[in-house]
Amino acid sequence: MTDYRIEKDSLGEVKVPANAYYAAQTQRAVQNFPISGMKPYPAFIWSMATIKRAAAEVHLDLRLLDEKVATAIMQAADEVIAGKFNEHFVVDPFQAGAGTSHNMNVNEVISNRANEILGYKLDDTKKPVNPNDHVNMAQSTNDSIPTAIRLGALWRLEELVASLQGCVNAFRAKAAEADDVVKSGRTHLQDAVPIRLGQEFGAYAKAIERDIEKIRMAAEGLRRLGIGGTANGTGLNAHEEYHPRMIQKITALTGITVYESDDLFESMQSLQDATFFSSALRTAAQDFTRIANDIRLLASGPTTGLAEITCPTVQPGSSIMPGKVNPVMAEMLNMAMYHIMGNDFTILMGAQAGQLELNVMMPIVAHNLFESMHVMIGAVNAFTEKCVAGLIINREKAESWLAKNPILVTALNPIIGYNKGAEVAKKALAENRSIREIVVELGYLTAEEADKALNAYEMTTGGIKGIAAAG
Repeated sequence: MTDYRIEKDSLGEVKVPANAYYAAQTQRAVQNFPISGMKPYPAFIWSMATIKRAAAEVHLDLRLLDEKVATAIMQAADEVIAGKFNEHFVVDPFQAGAGTSHNMNVNEVISNRANEILGYKLDDTKKPVNPNDHVNMAQSTNDSIPTAIRLGALWRLEELVASLQGCVNAFRAKAAEADDVVKSGRTHLQDAVPIRLGQEFGAYAKAIERDIEKIRMAAEGLRRLGIGGTANGTGLNAHEEYHPRMIQKITALTGITVYESDDLFESMQSLQDATFFSSALRTAAQDFTRIANDIRLLASGPTTGLAEITCPTVQPGSSIMPGKVNPVMAEMLNMAMYHIMGNDFTILMGAQAGQLELNVMMPIVAHNLFESMHVMIGAVNAFTEKCVAGLIINREKAESWLAKNPILVTALNPIIGYNKGAEVAKKALAENRSIREIVVELGYLTAEEADKALNAYEMTTGGIKGIAAAG
Protein backbone atom coordinates (compact mmCIF):
# COMPACT_ATOMS: atom_id res chain seq x y z
CA MET A 1 0.00 0.00 0.00
CA THR A 2 1.19 3.55 -0.76
CA ASP A 3 0.88 6.44 1.65
CA TYR A 4 -0.87 8.58 -0.92
CA ARG A 5 -3.65 8.48 -3.47
CA ILE A 6 -4.09 10.32 -6.76
CA GLU A 7 -6.69 13.11 -6.94
CA LYS A 8 -7.50 15.32 -9.92
CA ASP A 9 -8.58 18.91 -10.39
CA SER A 10 -8.70 21.22 -13.41
CA LEU A 11 -4.90 21.46 -13.44
CA GLY A 12 -4.27 17.74 -13.42
CA GLU A 13 -3.25 15.01 -10.99
CA VAL A 14 -2.03 15.57 -7.43
CA LYS A 15 -0.70 13.17 -4.80
CA VAL A 16 -2.79 13.45 -1.62
CA PRO A 17 -2.13 11.66 1.70
CA ALA A 18 -4.00 8.35 1.55
CA ASN A 19 -6.15 8.96 4.64
CA ALA A 20 -6.83 12.66 4.05
CA TYR A 21 -10.43 13.68 3.52
CA TYR A 22 -9.32 16.71 1.55
CA ALA A 23 -8.37 16.45 -2.12
CA ALA A 24 -6.39 18.08 -4.92
CA GLN A 25 -7.05 21.80 -4.39
CA THR A 26 -6.35 21.60 -0.68
CA GLN A 27 -3.13 19.69 -1.34
CA ARG A 28 -1.99 22.33 -3.80
CA ALA A 29 -2.58 25.00 -1.14
CA VAL A 30 -0.58 22.99 1.40
CA GLN A 31 2.30 22.83 -1.06
CA ASN A 32 2.04 26.44 -2.16
CA PHE A 33 1.63 28.07 1.25
CA PRO A 34 3.93 26.49 3.85
CA ILE A 35 4.01 29.86 5.61
CA SER A 36 3.16 29.87 9.31
CA GLY A 37 2.09 26.35 10.20
CA MET A 38 -1.11 27.81 11.63
CA LYS A 39 -4.45 26.19 10.86
CA PRO A 40 -8.03 27.51 10.75
CA TYR A 41 -9.69 28.22 14.08
CA PRO A 42 -12.63 25.97 15.05
CA ALA A 43 -14.90 29.00 14.66
CA PHE A 44 -14.03 29.12 10.97
CA ILE A 45 -14.49 25.37 10.43
CA TRP A 46 -17.83 25.45 12.27
CA SER A 47 -19.15 28.44 10.36
CA MET A 48 -18.12 27.14 6.92
CA ALA A 49 -19.58 23.70 7.62
CA THR A 50 -22.78 25.36 8.84
CA ILE A 51 -23.08 27.21 5.52
CA LYS A 52 -22.61 23.95 3.56
CA ARG A 53 -25.11 22.16 5.80
CA ALA A 54 -27.73 24.86 5.34
CA ALA A 55 -27.15 25.07 1.58
CA ALA A 56 -27.63 21.33 1.10
CA GLU A 57 -30.95 21.40 2.93
CA VAL A 58 -32.15 24.51 1.11
CA HIS A 59 -31.30 22.94 -2.24
CA LEU A 60 -33.04 19.73 -1.21
CA ASP A 61 -36.15 21.74 -0.34
CA LEU A 62 -35.91 23.52 -3.70
CA ARG A 63 -35.52 20.15 -5.44
CA LEU A 64 -32.21 21.21 -6.94
CA LEU A 65 -30.19 18.49 -5.24
CA ASP A 66 -30.74 14.73 -5.26
CA GLU A 67 -32.08 13.53 -1.93
CA LYS A 68 -29.35 10.92 -1.33
CA VAL A 69 -26.61 13.39 -2.17
CA ALA A 70 -28.15 16.16 -0.07
CA THR A 71 -28.68 13.87 2.91
CA ALA A 72 -25.10 12.62 2.76
CA ILE A 73 -23.76 16.18 2.56
CA MET A 74 -25.91 17.21 5.51
CA GLN A 75 -24.67 14.28 7.61
CA ALA A 76 -21.06 14.94 6.66
CA ALA A 77 -21.43 18.64 7.46
CA ASP A 78 -23.01 17.81 10.83
CA GLU A 79 -19.98 15.68 11.66
CA VAL A 80 -17.64 18.52 10.71
CA ILE A 81 -19.71 20.93 12.80
CA ALA A 82 -19.25 18.54 15.72
CA GLY A 83 -15.47 18.78 15.29
CA LYS A 84 -14.84 15.24 14.08
CA PHE A 85 -12.62 16.22 11.15
CA ASN A 86 -10.74 19.27 12.44
CA GLU A 87 -7.35 17.73 11.64
CA HIS A 88 -8.25 17.67 7.94
CA PHE A 89 -8.51 21.46 7.71
CA VAL A 90 -4.93 22.26 6.92
CA VAL A 91 -4.68 25.43 4.83
CA ASP A 92 -2.46 28.19 6.22
CA PRO A 93 -4.23 31.53 6.79
CA PHE A 94 -1.53 33.16 4.68
CA GLN A 95 -2.75 31.90 1.33
CA ALA A 96 -4.25 32.93 -1.97
CA GLY A 97 -6.55 35.93 -1.71
CA ALA A 98 -10.24 35.73 -0.78
CA GLY A 99 -9.96 32.24 0.75
CA THR A 100 -10.62 29.93 -2.19
CA SER A 101 -8.25 27.37 -0.68
CA HIS A 102 -10.13 27.53 2.63
CA ASN A 103 -13.45 27.11 0.85
CA MET A 104 -12.24 24.18 -1.24
CA ASN A 105 -10.73 22.51 1.82
CA VAL A 106 -14.21 22.51 3.35
CA ASN A 107 -15.90 21.44 0.13
CA GLU A 108 -13.49 18.55 -0.36
CA VAL A 109 -13.66 17.22 3.19
CA ILE A 110 -17.45 17.29 3.23
CA SER A 111 -17.77 15.76 -0.24
CA ASN A 112 -15.33 12.93 0.51
CA ARG A 113 -17.04 12.16 3.81
CA ALA A 114 -20.44 12.30 2.05
CA ASN A 115 -19.17 9.84 -0.56
CA GLU A 116 -17.93 7.58 2.23
CA ILE A 117 -21.38 7.71 3.82
CA LEU A 118 -22.78 6.60 0.46
CA GLY A 119 -20.43 3.61 0.43
CA TYR A 120 -17.49 4.89 -1.60
CA LYS A 121 -13.84 4.81 -0.55
CA LEU A 122 -11.55 7.82 -0.54
CA ASP A 123 -9.55 6.46 -3.47
CA ASP A 124 -12.56 5.58 -5.64
CA THR A 125 -12.23 7.34 -8.97
CA LYS A 126 -15.96 7.76 -9.56
CA LYS A 127 -17.76 9.32 -6.65
CA PRO A 128 -21.27 10.82 -6.84
CA VAL A 129 -20.75 13.86 -4.60
CA ASN A 130 -18.66 16.60 -6.17
CA PRO A 131 -17.09 19.34 -4.02
CA ASN A 132 -17.87 22.10 -6.53
CA ASP A 133 -21.13 21.00 -8.12
CA HIS A 134 -22.87 19.77 -4.99
CA VAL A 135 -21.25 20.97 -1.73
CA ASN A 136 -20.53 24.39 -3.21
CA MET A 137 -23.82 24.68 -5.09
CA ALA A 138 -25.02 28.32 -5.45
CA GLN A 139 -21.99 29.48 -3.49
CA SER A 140 -18.75 31.25 -4.17
CA THR A 141 -15.74 31.77 -1.96
CA ASN A 142 -16.66 35.42 -2.31
CA ASP A 143 -19.92 35.16 -0.39
CA SER A 144 -19.11 32.12 1.75
CA ILE A 145 -16.01 33.51 3.48
CA PRO A 146 -17.50 36.87 4.57
CA THR A 147 -20.55 34.99 5.81
CA ALA A 148 -18.29 32.62 7.75
CA ILE A 149 -16.44 35.56 9.33
CA ARG A 150 -19.73 36.90 10.64
CA LEU A 151 -21.09 33.56 11.81
CA GLY A 152 -17.84 32.48 13.45
CA ALA A 153 -17.66 35.66 15.50
CA LEU A 154 -21.32 35.35 16.52
CA TRP A 155 -20.71 31.69 17.46
CA ARG A 156 -18.33 32.73 20.25
CA LEU A 157 -20.02 36.02 21.17
CA GLU A 158 -21.79 34.75 24.27
CA GLU A 159 -18.67 32.91 25.42
CA LEU A 160 -16.71 36.15 25.08
CA VAL A 161 -19.34 38.15 26.94
CA ALA A 162 -19.44 35.55 29.72
CA SER A 163 -15.67 35.82 30.08
CA LEU A 164 -15.82 39.59 30.45
CA GLN A 165 -18.85 39.42 32.74
CA GLY A 166 -16.95 37.02 34.98
CA CYS A 167 -14.25 39.65 35.40
CA VAL A 168 -16.91 42.27 36.14
CA ASN A 169 -18.38 40.05 38.84
CA ALA A 170 -14.97 39.42 40.39
CA PHE A 171 -14.19 43.14 40.56
CA ARG A 172 -17.65 43.84 41.99
CA ALA A 173 -16.99 41.32 44.75
CA LYS A 174 -13.62 42.92 45.49
CA ALA A 175 -15.24 46.35 45.45
CA ALA A 176 -17.67 45.24 48.16
CA GLU A 177 -14.86 43.70 50.19
CA ALA A 178 -12.74 46.86 50.01
CA ASP A 179 -15.52 49.43 50.25
CA ASP A 180 -14.38 50.77 53.63
CA VAL A 181 -10.66 50.86 52.80
CA VAL A 182 -9.84 54.56 52.42
CA LYS A 183 -6.59 55.25 50.61
CA SER A 184 -4.73 58.00 48.88
CA GLY A 185 -5.99 58.86 45.43
CA ARG A 186 -3.37 59.54 42.78
CA THR A 187 -3.57 61.74 39.71
CA HIS A 188 -0.53 62.28 37.46
CA LEU A 189 0.97 59.53 39.66
CA GLN A 190 1.09 62.16 42.44
CA ASP A 191 -0.81 62.36 45.72
CA ALA A 192 -4.48 63.32 45.35
CA VAL A 193 -7.61 63.42 47.48
CA PRO A 194 -8.76 60.20 49.14
CA ILE A 195 -10.64 57.44 47.39
CA ARG A 196 -11.88 54.09 48.61
CA LEU A 197 -10.21 51.01 47.20
CA GLY A 198 -13.70 49.68 46.56
CA GLN A 199 -14.41 52.70 44.37
CA GLU A 200 -11.33 51.94 42.27
CA PHE A 201 -12.35 48.32 41.83
CA GLY A 202 -15.93 49.36 41.06
CA ALA A 203 -14.69 51.64 38.29
CA TYR A 204 -12.81 48.73 36.71
CA ALA A 205 -16.01 46.69 36.77
CA LYS A 206 -18.01 49.50 35.19
CA ALA A 207 -15.43 50.02 32.43
CA ILE A 208 -15.61 46.34 31.47
CA GLU A 209 -19.43 46.49 31.54
CA ARG A 210 -19.27 49.34 29.04
CA ASP A 211 -16.89 47.28 26.90
CA ILE A 212 -19.48 44.49 26.86
CA GLU A 213 -22.10 47.01 25.69
CA LYS A 214 -19.84 48.12 22.83
CA ILE A 215 -19.04 44.55 21.79
CA ARG A 216 -22.73 43.62 21.72
CA MET A 217 -23.57 46.73 19.73
CA ALA A 218 -20.80 46.02 17.21
CA ALA A 219 -21.91 42.40 16.90
CA GLU A 220 -25.31 43.46 15.60
CA GLY A 221 -23.80 44.41 12.24
CA LEU A 222 -22.37 40.92 11.89
CA ARG A 223 -25.89 39.51 11.72
CA ARG A 224 -26.36 40.79 8.15
CA LEU A 225 -25.34 37.89 5.92
CA GLY A 226 -24.50 38.22 2.23
CA ILE A 227 -24.74 34.52 1.42
CA GLY A 228 -26.38 34.22 -1.98
CA GLY A 229 -24.44 37.02 -3.61
CA THR A 230 -22.22 34.30 -5.19
CA ALA A 231 -19.30 35.76 -7.14
CA ASN A 232 -19.89 39.52 -6.98
CA GLY A 233 -23.31 40.23 -5.49
CA THR A 234 -25.54 39.55 -8.47
CA GLY A 235 -26.53 36.09 -7.21
CA LEU A 236 -25.59 34.39 -10.47
CA ASN A 237 -26.24 30.60 -10.30
CA ALA A 238 -28.31 30.91 -7.13
CA HIS A 239 -32.08 30.31 -6.98
CA GLU A 240 -34.06 33.49 -6.33
CA GLU A 241 -35.28 32.05 -3.01
CA TYR A 242 -31.84 30.86 -1.98
CA HIS A 243 -30.75 33.95 -0.01
CA PRO A 244 -33.85 34.33 2.22
CA ARG A 245 -34.11 30.58 2.74
CA MET A 246 -30.43 30.42 3.78
CA ILE A 247 -31.03 33.11 6.39
CA GLN A 248 -33.97 31.18 7.81
CA LYS A 249 -32.10 27.87 7.73
CA ILE A 250 -28.94 29.21 9.37
CA THR A 251 -30.99 30.77 12.16
CA ALA A 252 -32.86 27.50 12.69
CA LEU A 253 -29.70 25.37 12.65
CA THR A 254 -27.60 27.55 14.94
CA GLY A 255 -30.04 29.39 17.17
CA ILE A 256 -28.19 32.56 16.16
CA THR A 257 -30.42 35.32 14.85
CA VAL A 258 -29.19 36.55 11.47
CA TYR A 259 -30.76 38.77 8.83
CA GLU A 260 -30.88 39.16 5.09
CA SER A 261 -28.48 41.67 3.62
CA ASP A 262 -30.20 44.74 2.23
CA ASP A 263 -27.42 45.07 -0.38
CA LEU A 264 -25.58 41.94 -1.50
CA PHE A 265 -23.06 44.01 -3.44
CA GLU A 266 -22.05 45.89 -0.30
CA SER A 267 -21.85 42.61 1.59
CA MET A 268 -19.37 41.33 -0.98
CA GLN A 269 -17.23 44.46 -1.10
CA SER A 270 -17.07 45.75 2.46
CA LEU A 271 -15.64 44.26 5.65
CA GLN A 272 -16.67 47.23 7.75
CA ASP A 273 -18.80 45.14 10.11
CA ALA A 274 -15.88 42.85 10.94
CA THR A 275 -13.64 45.89 11.34
CA PHE A 276 -16.13 47.58 13.66
CA PHE A 277 -16.43 44.44 15.77
CA SER A 278 -12.63 44.13 15.94
CA SER A 279 -12.40 47.76 17.04
CA ALA A 280 -14.75 46.98 19.93
CA LEU A 281 -12.40 44.17 20.95
CA ARG A 282 -9.48 46.59 20.67
CA THR A 283 -11.28 49.08 22.93
CA ALA A 284 -11.80 46.37 25.52
CA ALA A 285 -8.15 45.38 25.14
CA GLN A 286 -6.94 48.89 25.94
CA ASP A 287 -9.18 48.96 29.02
CA PHE A 288 -7.80 45.63 30.22
CA THR A 289 -4.26 46.88 29.60
CA ARG A 290 -4.91 49.94 31.72
CA ILE A 291 -6.46 47.85 34.49
CA ALA A 292 -3.62 45.34 34.43
CA ASN A 293 -1.12 48.19 34.73
CA ASP A 294 -3.03 49.60 37.70
CA ILE A 295 -3.00 46.21 39.40
CA ARG A 296 0.76 45.93 38.87
CA LEU A 297 1.29 49.43 40.28
CA LEU A 298 -0.96 48.96 43.30
CA ALA A 299 0.78 45.65 44.03
CA SER A 300 4.31 47.04 43.56
CA GLY A 301 6.79 46.30 46.29
CA PRO A 302 6.14 44.57 48.57
CA THR A 303 8.54 46.68 50.65
CA THR A 304 9.58 49.48 48.31
CA GLY A 305 6.39 50.09 46.33
CA LEU A 306 2.75 50.96 46.97
CA ALA A 307 1.79 47.45 48.12
CA GLU A 308 -1.84 48.42 48.73
CA ILE A 309 -2.85 45.05 47.32
CA THR A 310 -1.05 41.75 46.85
CA CYS A 311 -1.57 39.55 43.81
CA PRO A 312 -2.04 35.82 44.41
CA THR A 313 1.17 33.81 44.36
CA VAL A 314 0.93 31.44 41.40
CA GLN A 315 4.60 30.77 40.58
CA PRO A 316 8.14 31.78 41.58
CA GLY A 317 9.14 35.14 40.13
CA SER A 318 12.85 34.83 39.53
CA SER A 319 15.48 32.31 38.52
CA ILE A 320 18.12 34.16 40.54
CA MET A 321 16.35 36.07 43.35
CA PRO A 322 14.95 33.64 45.95
CA GLY A 323 11.49 34.40 47.25
CA LYS A 324 10.62 36.93 44.55
CA VAL A 325 7.01 36.87 43.38
CA ASN A 326 5.74 38.80 40.36
CA PRO A 327 2.26 39.93 39.17
CA VAL A 328 2.45 37.39 36.35
CA MET A 329 -1.26 37.24 35.53
CA ALA A 330 -1.42 41.00 34.99
CA GLU A 331 1.72 40.75 32.84
CA MET A 332 0.13 37.98 30.81
CA LEU A 333 -2.98 40.07 30.34
CA ASN A 334 -0.90 42.95 29.00
CA MET A 335 0.77 40.73 26.41
CA ALA A 336 -2.52 39.17 25.32
CA MET A 337 -4.16 42.57 24.91
CA TYR A 338 -1.21 43.94 22.92
CA HIS A 339 -1.62 40.98 20.59
CA ILE A 340 -5.31 41.77 20.13
CA MET A 341 -4.49 45.40 19.36
CA GLY A 342 -2.02 44.23 16.72
CA ASN A 343 -4.60 41.89 15.24
CA ASP A 344 -7.01 44.80 15.00
CA PHE A 345 -4.51 46.84 13.00
CA THR A 346 -4.04 43.94 10.57
CA ILE A 347 -7.83 43.65 10.21
CA LEU A 348 -8.04 47.38 9.55
CA MET A 349 -5.38 47.21 6.86
CA GLY A 350 -6.94 44.11 5.33
CA ALA A 351 -10.40 45.66 5.23
CA GLN A 352 -9.22 48.80 3.46
CA ALA A 353 -7.37 46.70 0.86
CA GLY A 354 -10.59 45.57 -0.82
CA GLN A 355 -10.89 46.46 -4.49
CA LEU A 356 -14.01 46.80 -6.62
CA GLU A 357 -16.33 43.80 -6.05
CA LEU A 358 -14.16 41.82 -3.61
CA ASN A 359 -11.81 42.02 -0.66
CA VAL A 360 -9.08 39.44 -1.22
CA MET A 361 -7.64 39.85 2.29
CA MET A 362 -10.48 37.94 3.93
CA PRO A 363 -8.40 34.94 5.10
CA ILE A 364 -6.20 37.03 7.39
CA VAL A 365 -9.16 39.13 8.54
CA ALA A 366 -10.99 35.94 9.50
CA HIS A 367 -7.98 34.42 11.21
CA ASN A 368 -7.11 37.52 13.23
CA LEU A 369 -10.68 38.19 14.29
CA PHE A 370 -11.18 34.64 15.52
CA GLU A 371 -7.76 34.72 17.17
CA SER A 372 -8.55 37.96 18.99
CA MET A 373 -11.73 36.47 20.43
CA HIS A 374 -9.92 33.25 21.36
CA VAL A 375 -7.06 35.07 23.09
CA MET A 376 -9.35 37.50 24.91
CA ILE A 377 -11.54 34.72 26.27
CA GLY A 378 -8.59 32.71 27.52
CA ALA A 379 -6.64 35.65 28.92
CA VAL A 380 -9.55 37.28 30.74
CA ASN A 381 -10.71 33.97 32.22
CA ALA A 382 -7.21 33.26 33.55
CA PHE A 383 -6.76 36.81 34.88
CA THR A 384 -10.12 36.68 36.65
CA GLU A 385 -9.57 33.27 38.21
CA LYS A 386 -5.90 33.53 39.14
CA CYS A 387 -5.59 37.24 39.93
CA VAL A 388 -8.72 39.30 40.55
CA ALA A 389 -10.59 36.71 42.59
CA GLY A 390 -7.64 36.21 44.90
CA LEU A 391 -6.40 39.79 45.33
CA ILE A 392 -5.33 40.46 48.93
CA ILE A 393 -6.20 43.89 50.32
CA ASN A 394 -3.48 45.48 52.44
CA ARG A 395 -5.58 47.84 54.55
CA GLU A 396 -2.81 49.03 56.87
CA LYS A 397 -0.51 49.90 53.98
CA ALA A 398 -3.20 51.84 52.16
CA GLU A 399 -4.13 53.78 55.28
CA SER A 400 -0.50 54.50 56.12
CA TRP A 401 0.07 56.16 52.74
CA LEU A 402 -3.11 58.20 53.23
CA ALA A 403 -1.96 59.44 56.62
CA LYS A 404 1.12 61.01 55.00
CA ASN A 405 -0.83 62.65 52.16
CA PRO A 406 -0.69 66.49 52.35
CA ILE A 407 -3.38 66.80 49.65
CA LEU A 408 -5.97 66.08 52.34
CA VAL A 409 -5.91 69.84 52.78
CA THR A 410 -8.08 70.08 49.63
CA ALA A 411 -11.13 69.35 51.78
CA LEU A 412 -10.40 72.58 53.70
CA ASN A 413 -10.63 74.83 50.63
CA PRO A 414 -14.29 75.83 51.25
CA ILE A 415 -13.38 76.62 54.88
CA ILE A 416 -9.97 78.34 54.95
CA GLY A 417 -9.47 79.06 51.24
CA TYR A 418 -7.01 77.85 48.62
CA ASN A 419 -4.07 80.07 49.63
CA LYS A 420 -4.15 79.14 53.30
CA GLY A 421 -4.59 75.53 52.26
CA ALA A 422 -1.46 75.72 50.12
CA GLU A 423 0.43 77.23 53.07
CA VAL A 424 -0.70 74.36 55.32
CA ALA A 425 0.22 71.70 52.73
CA LYS A 426 3.72 73.11 52.14
CA LYS A 427 4.44 73.35 55.84
CA ALA A 428 3.15 69.82 56.52
CA LEU A 429 5.26 68.41 53.69
CA ALA A 430 8.41 70.32 54.69
CA GLU A 431 8.14 69.31 58.34
CA ASN A 432 6.81 65.78 57.70
CA ARG A 433 3.82 66.49 59.91
CA SER A 434 0.10 65.93 59.41
CA ILE A 435 -2.31 68.43 57.91
CA ARG A 436 -4.37 68.30 61.10
CA GLU A 437 -1.43 69.35 63.26
CA ILE A 438 -0.51 72.30 61.07
CA VAL A 439 -4.00 73.69 60.51
CA VAL A 440 -4.67 73.63 64.27
CA GLU A 441 -1.24 75.06 65.09
CA LEU A 442 -1.77 77.97 62.71
CA GLY A 443 -5.15 78.65 64.28
CA TYR A 444 -7.17 78.18 61.13
CA LEU A 445 -9.35 75.49 62.74
CA THR A 446 -9.94 74.08 66.18
CA ALA A 447 -9.01 70.46 66.82
CA GLU A 448 -12.69 69.50 66.74
CA GLU A 449 -13.29 71.35 63.48
CA ALA A 450 -10.19 69.78 61.91
CA ASP A 451 -11.26 66.28 62.90
CA LYS A 452 -14.64 66.77 61.32
CA ALA A 453 -13.37 68.42 58.14
CA LEU A 454 -10.53 65.95 57.63
CA ASN A 455 -12.60 62.78 57.96
CA ALA A 456 -11.05 60.83 55.08
CA TYR A 457 -14.00 58.49 54.56
CA GLU A 458 -16.39 61.44 54.29
CA MET A 459 -14.13 62.95 51.65
CA THR A 460 -14.83 59.96 49.41
CA THR A 461 -18.59 60.58 49.47
CA GLY A 462 -18.49 63.97 47.74
CA GLY A 463 -19.99 67.29 48.73
CA ILE A 464 -18.56 70.22 50.73
CA LYS A 465 -17.08 69.20 54.07
CA GLY A 466 -16.81 71.03 57.36
CA ILE A 467 -18.62 74.32 56.60
CA ALA A 468 -21.09 73.88 59.47
CA ALA A 469 -18.23 73.13 61.85
CA ALA A 470 -16.42 76.26 60.74
CA GLY A 471 -19.44 78.35 61.59
